[in-house]
Amino acid sequence: MPQLRPAHSAEVGAVTALVRAAYASWVPRIGREPAPMTADYAAAIARGEVTVLEDAGLEDAGLEDAGDLVGVLVLIPEATALMIENVAVAPAFQGRGHGRTLLAFAEQTARAGGYARLRLYTNAAMTENIALYARGGFAETRRVTEHGLHRVYMEKPIDR
Repeated sequence: MPQLRPAHSAEVGAVTALVRAAYASWVPRIGREPAPMTADYAAAIARGEVTVLEDAGLEDAGLEDAGDLVGVLVLIPEATALMIENVAVAPAFQGRGHGRTLLAFAEQTARAGGYARLRLYTNAAMTENIALYARGGFAETRRVTEHGLHRVYMEKPIDR
């Protein structure tokens, strides 16, 4: 059964590999690596911003090469919102609700921290993600070009 926990410094390589694999399919559509593929996960883990979704039973399922990590969530506290910097699920585990589990955890964390809203951004070319977030209660707030990437910012109010 998958469980959420803070990432450990020894997992930098596994977190980086999972994120790179999760975003690899977007490179052709975007024309370059999306920001999560080049992020400094050692620093993010050291700051306590990275949560992992693990499943220690993967070896029992015949997935010895998968490691224990199924997903990664990066949350950054801001003044009035909790920013979802990254949500990534290992390709072999996509489509099984793990992304929704990570987003629900982000919402619980925001509520527990007293935040009024969750914020996130995604690449404008990731239309499927934009639709997924909209179905989850996020509304688009703006579109900008930052660091050469076309981003869509979205927010979700948090019920307290």
